[in-house]
Amino acid sequence: MLYIPEASADIENTATWAKYHKQLCQHCDASCCSLPVEVKATDLIRMGLMDEFELEENLKFIARRLMKQRLVEHFHSRSATFILARMANGDCIFLDSHSRRCTMYDKRPDTCRNHPKIGPRSGYCAFSRK
Repeated sequence: MLYIPEASADIENTATWAKYHKQLCQHCDASCCSLPVEVKATDLIRMGLMDEFELEENLKFIARRLMKQRLVEHFHSRSATFILARMANGDCIFLDSHSRRCTMYDKRPDTCRNHPKIGPRSGYCAFSRK
C-alpha cells in the first residue's frame, strides 16, 4: 500500500515536502507548477516560443521579446537561463487553472521533465492534495 500524505506541503519549506513516488502526481494539485521554472533556449525551441535560427542572435534580444509577450519573467545572461512567466497566483502560465494539468506536457521544459530528480530538494516534491 502506498502512502499518500494527508497534509499539503509548504512550497517555501522543503522540509515539509513528501518523498516522491509516481502515484503522488495522480492525487496532487500541481504545486510544483508554482515553483519558478528555469529554461534554456533549447527548451524554448521545443515549446515553440523560439525558432532554431534565433540561436544565432543575442539571447538578450530574445529575452526582451519574450518578456514583452509575457512568456518569460526574467533572463540570466551569465547562465543563458530564462525564467518562465507565472500568473498572478504564482502558477506557471502553461498550467490549466481548472484541470491543474500542463497545457504543453509533451513539449515541457527539461526542468519539468526532470522534476523531482532535480530541484530545490532532490527526490522530494511539494505535494498538495487535490
